[in-house]
Amino acid sequence: MKPLTSESSVPAPATTTLTEARDVAVRARGLLLEKKGREVIVLDVRGASSITDYVVIASGATAPQIKAMTNELKRGLKEVGVPLYRQSGQSDDGWVVMDYVDVVVHLFIDEVRAYYAIEDLWTALPRLE
Repeated sequence: MKPLTSESSVPAPATTTLTEARDVAVRARGLLLEKKGREVIVLDVRGASSITDYVVIASGATAPQIKAMTNELKRGLKEVGVPLYRQSGQSDDGWVVMDYVDVVVHLFIDEVRAYYAIEDLWTALPRLE
């Protein structure tokens, strides 16, 4: 994976701003489902991680689908006042990590997700439905 890079952000309209990490995670899940993300899960890791509050994991069949999911997530969250802090990886790598500080999103090509199985690290933690 490539090193983390910062994203510049333009302020979102003041009337639509998400401030709660849970709301950001739920919105991210919805945006990924709109782009036909597969097996989209939201893990509540507040009791197990000092780095973030929620982890969102989703799969796509191809690199172009992962790219579309990445772009939709950036657009859709920025629209409600949640800028991307940093990102690592590219869709061609098969794994993109997007850091929204209190929410971290992992987007995988199906085979890469199966290989790393990162959700298995947190099998006992609650998942948001």
